[in-house]
Amino acid sequence: MRGVRGATTVEENTKEAIQQAVQEMVSAMMQSNGLVPEDIGAAIFTATEDITAGFPATGMRQMPGMEEVPLFDARQMDVEGSLPMCIRLLLLTDMDKPQKDVVHVYLRGARALRPDLCR
Repeated sequence: MRGVRGATTVEENTKEAIQQAVQEMVSAMMQSNGLVPEDIGAAIFTATEDITAGFPATGMRQMPGMEEVPLFDARQMDVEGSLPMCIRLLLLTDMDKPQKDVVHVYLRGARALRPDLCR
């Protein structure tokens, strides 16, 4: 099992913006690591306090093949000076890659969180 990290931001607090950002992030994480839905054991989302219009997991649930994947939403810690409007994701996956070869995906404003991992 390997953990694949991802993060993105939304420009507005709407269901549509949240779902679109999540689907973009999940697609990039899966494509970058050669994953299919059956490889995903679970997905854990967090969102900052300013994201209230919808659940990030709903965006992933609407993607083809994700109906059976266990999904979980949680609130990100509210740390002073942290990146606003941010959604983070930890995919727990079955893959044979060594951890050093796992591709983590940081999109939009979240690229600032881990510029060392942005490819």
